Amino acid sequence: MTHPKANRSSAAPWLGAYLLVVTAPMLLLLLGGSSAPGRGFAWDFSMALGYAALVMFGVQWVLTARFRRATLPFGIDIVYYFHRYLAVCALAIVAVHVGLLFLEVPQALGSADPRRAPAHMTAGRAALVLLATVAVLALARRRLALEYDRWRMTHWALSVTAMVLALWHVFAAGHYLDLPWKRGLWVLFAAAWLAIVLLVRLLRPWRLSRQPWRVAQVRPEHGRVSTLVLEPAAGHRLRFAPGQFAWLTLRHSPWSMHEHPFSIASSATRDDRIELSIKELGDFSRTIKDMKPGETAWLDGPYGTFSIDHHSDSSGFVFIAGGIGIAPVMSMLRTLADRGDRRPLLLVYGNRAWDRVAFREELDQLQQRLDLRVVHVLSEPPAGWTGEHGLITQDLLARPLNSLQAERGDREYFVCGPTAMTQSVEAALAALGVDARRVHSELFEWV
Repeated sequence: MTHPKANRSSAAPWLGAYLLVVTAPMLLLLLGGSSAPGRGFAWDFSMALGYAALVMFGVQWVLTARFRRATLPFGIDIVYYFHRYLAVCALAIVAVHVGLLFLEVPQALGSADPRRAPAHMTAGRAALVLLATVAVLALARRRLALEYDRWRMTHWALSVTAMVLALWHVFAAGHYLDLPWKRGLWVLFAAAWLAIVLLVRLLRPWRLSRQPWRVAQVRPEHGRVSTLVLEPAAGHRLRFAPGQFAWLTLRHSPWSMHEHPFSIASSATRDDRIELSIKELGDFSRTIKDMKPGETAWLDGPYGTFSIDHHSDSSGFVFIAGGIGIAPVMSMLRTLADRGDRRPLLLVYGNRAWDRVAFREELDQLQQRLDLRVVHVLSEPPAGWTGEHGLITQDLLARPLNSLQAERGDREYFVCGPTAMTQSVEAALAALGVDARRVHSELFEWV
């Protein structure tokens, strides 16, 4: 997945900052030795790994705190993927930390029986078990069919508990914290982590609570899609770039953690009326069609870098969407139409059947307002269908793209749909000679 060219140069400083934050405390703590001298290299290395892993777990909270400036170079979907697999790396580092002590300094671990072991050692063991549980549940959530809201609250509660226990373990053990400045360093780290928790769980919900939205309409679309139309209840606005998304909370307070990310489908020229087109795919999305006008909603956004506005100098755009992946594309097409943009556009839109093609009537109308060509692709076409059918393959894409001729290399490509489709389309575009830097994908399953 690639993101706006204007932001790529700013990615390196953020990656460097991450490495500095993770390694600096470890290196500084090793200065001046340990309160347990004579342990040797295995001891020092094990302690260093333990400190580094704890910092990594602490930084995990920063990665999911939705700081726009930090996520802009990568896209928040990539940051969430980064968060997920860094947790596995941190767990592996903790495992090496414990394994080295077990092999080289077993007396340092003491008894595993909580009735005989020091409380801080039991706290460390409990933290490790909880963090491992958090990682396993996150990676296997869909396979285990865990309900999203319940998993999210469990994920948060276990993570907070594990961090508190891990910090207790570090401070009580006291290794390498014998000097005031070293202990102060970890006090600062603990305070920063606590500040992030309070920001995410108290300050941000409080801010959202002061900007409620009202359900103005629920509009049915083809393909089991419902468009939720929201209007501000207090005169505020949500300024966004076409293609971005927001976190939606319905029938719960902003503090409840019952929020879900959805692409904004409406035109960015109207910031006083937000439309979210949502397909029935899970427990929450199936309730959208039952929402009533006048109900209160909360929006946290906008987020994301999947937008034509990052490529204002492009000669034209190619959109490739599958299913409800059309939602952010509709926002971009509607915005271009409202702006009177006449650049050439191509949309390749895949669906299973014709009666499931969301926005098909509006797409016909947009072809009159834009220089837009729409290519519908059906995997189960009806009798007499003369259009494209099957999957969106390299051979299929080559047909409409060949008509672009020399212009193909000057356009920006936006791909959104199920993960398998996105990966296949990215490979097909590469085989067709499209520069990967011009291909921008929105990951479909990142939470």
